[in-house]
Amino acid sequence: MVLQYQIPGNDFSSAGEASSNFKTVLKKLGLPSQTIRRVAIAMYEAEINTVIHGGGGECKAEVNGDRIRITFCDHGPGIQDVNLAMQAGYSTASEKIRELGFGAGMGLPNIQKYADDLQIDTEIGKGTTLVLTVNL
Repeated sequence: MVLQYQIPGNDFSSAGEASSNFKTVLKKLGLPSQTIRRVAIAMYEAEINTVIHGGGGECKAEVNGDRIRITFCDHGPGIQDVNLAMQAGYSTASEKIRELGFGAGMGLPNIQKYADDLQIDTEIGKGTTLVLTVNL
């Protein structure tokens, strides 16, 4: 099963809809609640990063045999320093974003914590593709 979602940039009223929708699908499939929780957290963090930093993008969520694979692609500015971005608390979010309650610098660290595999392909000025996998 493959589901596709459009993630609008800077639209906090719809931020989280894709991860919420996919969580509902996983529940209907009868997957274990702990697996659903891990997927929901990792996917939500990636979705919020796409909204805030990527200017929006696309998400493809797949349930394929023994794994769940979720791919986010954006056409944002790219990640300057992936190693730095992976450090808990590091954030490039603007003051406005922080005032909204986002930008604490836990997005990528939380994705890494809850996914079994995380791949980041980023190019400055071109965008970022994030692939997270949760094994079933």
